[in-house]
Amino acid sequence: MPHYTPPLRDMQFVLHELLNVTEALRAMPAHAHVDVDTFNAVLEEGGKFASEVIAPLNQRGDAEGCTLNRDTHEVSTPGGFKAAYEKFVEGGWPSLGCDAAYGGQGLPVTLNQCLYEMLNSASQAWTMYPGLTHGAYECLHAHGTPEQRQTYLPKLTSGEWTGTMCLTEAHCGTDLGLLRTRAEPQADGSFLITGNKIFISAGEHDLAANIIHLVLARLPDAPEGSKGISLFVVPKFLVNADGSLGARNTISCGALEHKMGIHGNATCQMNLDGACGWLVGQPHKGLSAMFVMMNAARLGVGVQSLGLTEVAYQNAAAYAKDRLQSRALSGAKAPDKPADPIIVHPDVRKMLLTARAYAEGGRALAIFTALLIDQETSSTDEELKQHAADLVALLTPIVKAFLTDNAWISTSQCLQVFGGHGYVREWGMEQFVRDARINMIYEGTNTIQSLDLLGRKVLLDKGKKLTKLIELVQQLIHDECVHAEMLEFINPLADLGEKLTKLSTELGLKAFGNPDEVGAAAVDYLRLVGHLVFAYFWARMARVALDHPESEDPFYRAKLATARFYFAFLLPETTALMRSARAGVKPLMAMDASLF
Repeated sequence: MPHYTPPLRDMQFVLHELLNVTEALRAMPAHAHVDVDTFNAVLEEGGKFASEVIAPLNQRGDAEGCTLNRDTHEVSTPGGFKAAYEKFVEGGWPSLGCDAAYGGQGLPVTLNQCLYEMLNSASQAWTMYPGLTHGAYECLHAHGTPEQRQTYLPKLTSGEWTGTMCLTEAHCGTDLGLLRTRAEPQADGSFLITGNKIFISAGEHDLAANIIHLVLARLPDAPEGSKGISLFVVPKFLVNADGSLGARNTISCGALEHKMGIHGNATCQMNLDGACGWLVGQPHKGLSAMFVMMNAARLGVGVQSLGLTEVAYQNAAAYAKDRLQSRALSGAKAPDKPADPIIVHPDVRKMLLTARAYAEGGRALAIFTALLIDQETSSTDEELKQHAADLVALLTPIVKAFLTDNAWISTSQCLQVFGGHGYVREWGMEQFVRDARINMIYEGTNTIQSLDLLGRKVLLDKGKKLTKLIELVQQLIHDECVHAEMLEFINPLADLGEKLTKLSTELGLKAFGNPDEVGAAAVDYLRLVGHLVFAYFWARMARVALDHPESEDPFYRAKLATARFYFAFLLPETTALMRSARAGVKPLMAMDASLF
């Protein structure tokens, strides 16, 4: 069985030494009371819950999966999932980052996100149930009527009820403008909703008393396409005026998807047969309202992959130090043993360091983005709020796509460290790979994220949001270029920043002549920007490590060694990405479709 140790030391490094999060939060009245001790205490307890309660369920959940009773349409989760969720609720964990007005603890997004990284390392499938609930909470908090907030938010905050988002349908995938689910208005202000939804994570289960579905549907007078979509709240059980549960609503699970991974989470086909729902937000504006939940989900999927990268690395590193096989090419390193541990081999170290560099770089990016969300939502400085909002918009597709791409690379290489044992289920590595591969697809495929980044966030924006990122990079270069010990990090960062700025202009000019040029370059472009962000954070982390040259703490030596590995072995990928991003659309579209 795989093991998991919460990376509290590295989280504390990012929070308190790299980003000085509590100092930033102190400037926000809503979070002025949060200090270092609060962060550390919550993370320590959250880490215990993740490693001691949730992690032991991961392999069992994968093996058992969920079960649908076709007569009752009820879904049973794997053994132990419900009891663990009850402990989660009893511990107050669902309310951590929720509004105190609805029973929440009002703690920052930054802290809540660190908790969810650990939960995802422990079991992504289990964590999706409360994770989606928090997204539904955010959507209703932002767009619900006062009555809807009072009806649903206290129970979502406590975790007594869970939530989902019911978006896509079998014929439309990501193109939600094609959806057909209909909503018929009723005299009492409610709507009867009829249609079929697919790929609904946590759509039906036995963890909570009620499930609150946020459903996209069309009104009778809706215009075609995405401009005709409205959002509705559709509870599994109708809620009486006094808050008690009433009759069963006519929304049910018709089938479970049989997936390659995350078996412990119920991915449902949901049927709505005149189900009672209530409009959330304005008519025909449902997609923009749902984007609150969708963007939260995209950031959440990035954190899911961060959690998988971390746990895969931990297990591969432990195995590599224990597994004896062959001798080092430079001579025996463990002459008292029949063979050397495989960690002496350079390529094994390369695989391990790849996962470590992507985990620690991803953690820095994820926590930085969460802090920006806190600034966007809680700061009283309007200029800072807008600055943070712009950076969050730019970084969201990078968090989703770059972190999930990296998790696929990392979990695959960590499995490779195990050799043939990596394919054996008892070690747990093949489950991490299967789970990680799914994350690149759902909540908008990584290609969709890439098109969003290059097409909307950079070119349509005329580079305004990208400029704010480049300014952060340039400020670091300005501050550190005079320090000789930092040049091994600053010079390649500066070089990539200059080349990316030039490439962005080139792609804009090409896209003006042929919009398909965006599609040809987008995936490579996102990965380039992802590396720029990682190089920026790895340079900053190297700076902190260099400030502790006499420290006896090996943590800083390891951090500096990992930074050097990232710049030497991973950042050079950008050279090939630059060339392929410039190759253009012609080589991709030259062959007639009939020849494929």
